[in-house]
Amino acid sequence: MTRPLRADAARNRRSLLAAAADEFAEHGLDASVADIARRAGVGKGTVFRHFATKDDLIAAILTDRIDELNALGERLIDGDDAGAALAEFLTAAARQRQERDLSFLAEASESMTEVTRVRTRMLDTLDRLVARAREQGAVRDDITGADVFLLMCAPNYVAGYVRDASPDLWRRYLGIILDGLRPEGARPLPEKAPNLG
Repeated sequence: MTRPLRADAARNRRSLLAAAADEFAEHGLDASVADIARRAGVGKGTVFRHFATKDDLIAAILTDRIDELNALGERLIDGDDAGAALAEFLTAAARQRQERDLSFLAEASESMTEVTRVRTRMLDTLDRLVARAREQGAVRDDITGADVFLLMCAPNYVAGYVRDASPDLWRRYLGIILDGLRPEGARPLPEKAPNLG
């Protein structure tokens, strides 16, 4: 069992993760540990005390981001309005990506055990959010958690194709997605949902 970090060590870790996220967002996977340390205002040794490898650092960034969404999803599951809960979750996911798009790190972390664990937890959370929304008639009967998981990045992805787009253009496409999830006017989907488990 891991012991909780001391307050200063926890601050250093948060600072390192924020600096690393900024550095990866600006320079992609070519971001260096030296530049991450410099941005965080610490030495390279401090980085390696927290994260043995660059891959460990990538995994930590992704697990923190996914855990943040998982915590929100867990809080929303028992809310009175399951449709509003699902919309809030999707909005938070899109806002997180708008603030700092690190989606390219997902491919680099596909085989990392910890990332797989939190991703699996997110799929479970989404399954439960969607099941409640279906029960309340807020989303169509043929929508699954896997469908919603795959749609999470769509608003930002689509808006990314527009040169000089408003920073909030993703909200338009999220609105289209949310309308598409609703049962009103729905037609049968031509393919069944994928299994992401």
